[in-house]
Amino acid sequence: MRLADGVEVLELPMRSFSGQSIIHPTLTWDDDTVVLVDAGFPGQLQQIRDATARAGVSFDRLDKLIITHQDIDHIGSLPDIVRESPHKVDVVSSEEERPYIEGRKPLIKMNPERLSKMVASLPEERRQQIEMMFANPPKANVTTAVADGEVLPYCGGITVIYTPGHTPGHICLYLNQSKILVSGDALVAADGELQGPNPRSAYDIDTALNSLKKLTQYDIKTVICYHGGVYRDSANKRLAELASAAH
Repeated sequence: MRLADGVEVLELPMRSFSGQSIIHPTLTWDDDTVVLVDAGFPGQLQQIRDATARAGVSFDRLDKLIITHQDIDHIGSLPDIVRESPHKVDVVSSEEERPYIEGRKPLIKMNPERLSKMVASLPEERRQQIEMMFANPPKANVTTAVADGEVLPYCGGITVIYTPGHTPGHICLYLNQSKILVSGDALVAADGELQGPNPRSAYDIDTALNSLKKLTQYDIKTVICYHGGVYRDSANKRLAELASAAH
């Protein structure tokens, strides 16, 4: 889905714990740089290739990959993208998320006890597939760590917004030129409504809710939620409501 010049929301079908769903990485580009925000689930490299091609952008031009946080549906195809690119891809994240993305620490929300509960009701074959995946999660070196408020100097400027809670180092991204917020999992969209972070998947829900206040500092016309897609209906007003309710 094209949202603005040089901004496309990719729609990738994903088989999750609860069944089929759609995830929404963001592709943004200009004449010099192509940026992908988040890398889908393991095994989605070809889907990402196809989706970038449909957007009119060659996958081989991709040179920046920003990871909002460590969850496996955001880092899943990261090592495949890095490996298959014909040139070095700059992998970007917050410093807090870096050791998890690089595999130096285990994914923080997927300890054996929690994983066991999540897969308990699944068929045996699917349960084994998921357990094997988390036993050896995807990983890749982060080449650039970014800080809160930093403006990345490509595609019209991309402002990093540190929004911890869903994970300890979660970030959102504000596309300065188009006034689009790429929210990662800090927000979700459901039934046409913009909602706060999902308590069931948050590492620290109180911190996640408190982080919403930072988003009210920006003039946001459109929100891209990784889960739920695009929200355009008076985004600033809705974000103010969510932030106020978080007090």
